[in-house]
Amino acid sequence: MIDTLILARWMHVIGATVLLGTGSGIAFFMLMAHRTKDAALIAHVAQTVVVADVLFTASAVIVQPLTGLWLAHQIGWPLATPWILWSVGLYIFIGCFWLPVVRMQMRMRDLARAAAESAVPLPPAYFRLYRLWFACGIPAFAAMLAIIWLMLERPSL
Repeated sequence: MIDTLILARWMHVIGATVLLGTGSGIAFFMLMAHRTKDAALIAHVAQTVVVADVLFTASAVIVQPLTGLWLAHQIGWPLATPWILWSVGLYIFIGCFWLPVVRMQMRMRDLARAAAESAVPLPPAYFRLYRLWFACGIPAFAAMLAIIWLMLERPSL
């Protein structure tokens, strides 16, 4: 028989790993594609990034709070525990960046695809979106690291 506490903890750690890993990977590949200024390459990478976000990130976004609730219940931590509240607040904060970023990735993909098909340079709108996309990643990534610290340290705030 599987120990439910171990299962809940394992699933929660896997979810956090998927969120951090997929987010970091997406950012790296988008950055590297962007640096080429090659519209066809950017369109291809952005399409892959959108699929990865839908497949991996969205799944983990759903599973993570569920496993967190399950884990807190298994251990007996009140949900009003300050570090848990901070983690939830930061999770929502990250979501406020992630949802628009997915739309930006789709739009950058479409702009790059259109430029590649027309054999024209990337339009200024692409570069504006890229700068905004990049800027959104900084606070979201920092908040993700803060959540992981809170989960490991569980400080008394």
